[in-house]
Amino acid sequence: MLMTTNEPVGAGDLAEGEAAALYRLMTWMSPAFPVGGFSYSSGIEWAVEAGDIIDTATLADWLDAMLGDGSGFCDATFLVHAYRAAESGETDALNEIAELASAFVPSRERQLETTSQGRAFIDIARAAWDADGLEATVAACSAPLVYPVAVGVVAAMHAVPLAPTLHAFLHALVSNWISAASRLIPLGQTDSQRVLVRLEAAVAATANRALKATLDDLGSATFRADLASLRHETQYTRLFRS
Repeated sequence: MLMTTNEPVGAGDLAEGEAAALYRLMTWMSPAFPVGGFSYSSGIEWAVEAGDIIDTATLADWLDAMLGDGSGFCDATFLVHAYRAAESGETDALNEIAELASAFVPSRERQLETTSQGRAFIDIARAAWDADGLEATVAACSAPLVYPVAVGVVAAMHAVPLAPTLHAFLHALVSNWISAASRLIPLGQTDSQRVLVRLEAAVAATANRALKATLDDLGSATFRADLASLRHETQYTRLFRS
């Protein structure tokens, strides 16, 4: 039976704090949130041209590797550590994390991608979704806040729980990759959703690993994906900025 507006709120409904956190996560991780994610493919454009990605199966395999063994896991780990440093007010540690995350990017275009999105995320959060301590925390960092670090800092300042923040971030990351691929291969809407379904377990596994990972656990083994982001810089015809 559907609940009407005249009926009391039941025990199974969201508490006020939970509803606020969910509302913010849905907004921040939405494709409509203006960080410019639609402009970037993270090297997928070159992989399609090179014939590495040609259909849903090859796309799912490529993205699964990026999630578990490449930038997905690294970004997730940086988000976790940035969140915890910001939450505890450890600005020196946060600055070191921001510097490491910025240095970890393997190509110039990926550097542009993550720093531009991070800067946009912080600017929009301060303008429309400000929180106590956010301005001072950002100002304490001398290094640019790349995208996962920016998300971790903002979520911590808003007291949005870490685990759902991380899961939402990875879902948005994968969705953006699939969106880029759908325009390049191309894929239909149903096939794009099939790829997202196939990656559900990988997103959960990557999030769980990142929550337990130390900075010493960081590392990437997706050499072909890194090569794709490097070679995209000289690709003759391009739709995307990375």
